[in-house]
Amino acid sequence: MAKIEVKELLDNGVHFGHLTRKWDPNMAPFIYMERNGIHIINLYKTAAKLEEASKALSKIAASGRKILFVATKKQAKDIVAEKAAKANMPYITERWPGGMLTNFVTIRKAVKKMAAIDRMKKDGTFNTLSKKERLQVDRLRAKLEKNLGSISDMTRLPGALFVVDIKREHIAIKEAQKLNIPIFAMVDTNSDPRQVDYVIPANDDASKSISKIMETVSNAIIEGLTIRKAEKEGASNPTNAEKKNEEPSNSETTTKEEE
Repeated sequence: MAKIEVKELLDNGVHFGHLTRKWDPNMAPFIYMERNGIHIINLYKTAAKLEEASKALSKIAASGRKILFVATKKQAKDIVAEKAAKANMPYITERWPGGMLTNFVTIRKAVKKMAAIDRMKKDGTFNTLSKKERLQVDRLRAKLEKNLGSISDMTRLPGALFVVDIKREHIAIKEAQKLNIPIFAMVDTNSDPRQVDYVIPANDDASKSISKIMETVSNAIIEGLTIRKAEKEGASNPTNAEKKNEEPSNSETTTKEEE
C-alpha cells in the first residue's frame, strides 16, 4: 500500500474545515488550529486515520464482502460513482432509498424487478404489451436504474459503509448502526465523529479533497481484490513446488520396484 503523503493532502485542500462557529466539539482532537475564523484539520492525524481505514477496507475487500459507498451531495456524486465503479463496489449517489439496509429484502425485490424487465425485452414479451404499458414499463425501468442500478450486484448486505458527509447521510448512518455494519467516513469539523467506526478527518465539501481521499481508498480496495484473486488462483492451481512434493522421489520408486 502506497504511503500517504501529508503534502499531497495539503495540496488538495483536505485540511480546510468549517467556520469555527459551526464546529462540533467532538472534532477537537483532529483540529490543528484556527485561521481567519476557519478550523484547520491536523493532516498528520488525517494521514494516520486514512492509512488505518485503507488497511481495514483492503481486508474487507479481500474477504469477498462488498463496501457500499454513499455520497448524494453534488460535488461528491460523480467522483464517488467513478472511484467506486473502478473498484467494482456498489454505490448510492442519488437519494438514499429508506430501508436500503434495514429492509434489504424489499430493495432486492426492486432490483429483481429491473432484471425481470430486461428479460421481457430479450424474450419478446415486452413487444406484446400495448404502447401505454410499454411506456409505463420503460419509465419504471429508468427510475429503478437511476436509484438502484449501481447496487444491482449487491446480493447481500455490505461488509462496510463508506460515507462522504455524515450529516447529510444521517439516515444511512443510522441504518448501518442498527445492523452493526462498520462505518467508514470522511468527517469534517462540523460533524460528530463518534457516529463512525473509522474516522477520516477531512474537508468533505471540496471536490479535490473528496477525490484525493476516494482515490486512496479505492486503490486500497483494488489491492484487497487483487490479493483475493491471487489466493483463489493459488488454491485452484497448486504451484510446481507443491506438485513436486506430492510426487514420489526416484529413490522411493526404486525401493518400491525392488520390493
